[in-house]
Amino acid sequence: MTKFKIATWLGILLLSGITYSQTLAIASQEKLVISGSSTMAPLVAEIGKRFENLHPGTRVDVQTGGSSRGIADTVNGLADIGMVSRALKPQEHALHGATIAHDGITMILHKDNPIDELSNEHIRLIYSGVITNWKTVGGIDAPITVVNKAEGRSTLELFLQYFQLSNRMIRAHVIIGDNEQGIKTIAGNPHAIGYVSVGTAQYDAIHEVPIKLLALHHVPATLETVQAGTFPLSRPLTLVSKNPFTGLAQTFIDFSRSPAVHDLILKQYFVPIP
Repeated sequence: MTKFKIATWLGILLLSGITYSQTLAIASQEKLVISGSSTMAPLVAEIGKRFENLHPGTRVDVQTGGSSRGIADTVNGLADIGMVSRALKPQEHALHGATIAHDGITMILHKDNPIDELSNEHIRLIYSGVITNWKTVGGIDAPITVVNKAEGRSTLELFLQYFQLSNRMIRAHVIIGDNEQGIKTIAGNPHAIGYVSVGTAQYDAIHEVPIKLLALHHVPATLETVQAGTFPLSRPLTLVSKNPFTGLAQTFIDFSRSPAVHDLILKQYFVPIP
């Protein structure tokens, strides 16, 4: 930034009523831009607030948009750190990643749906449009509303991989973005099925949102089974950078992986790393 631009920017701030000392404080702030996974964003935002309190003059700006955005923004220099709610792919191994917690992915239904578990084959047939009525899998006589994640979401990628599906095979009635949008959709439709973060779903179910989490292979979808490593569909929550972490970014990564934030991770119903 040129001296002229700096002077102009400072002048605008002063004209807006901000004092000179406040203006200098704003100009001297260090800022971290973190973008990506909507699953991780609420957690990282809370970590960011605690980090700001411990590091006066630092601002942590957390933006959502999906894991693909986190990767793209990091590669293109639009973000200092990307949030990716999965392991890095082989073609992404040039990036630098740090796992801060673990999560699972669970199928969810409305709490009034009598189904408590579906086989992998049932889920594949439902999502590919072969099974279209709940009575086929032991439920009531009602059409199934299939809720799927939008492209670019890591939850979608892991769902497709685990159930051996491709996005072309999916016959969805509703496309959703973040976890809360999916939960709101299922909570408002007794005949819908979807899949979201175990942590987010367990938190909402405990707080009386009318959804239920389905077991996979007879393993309940809970924080405890994810922590024990017995829940079959789980993932790391990863912070990534184009270059090796240094400076403020490294300090933030170290803080995010430390016991100092384990309470925040548990509060969001994720599993802290050891």
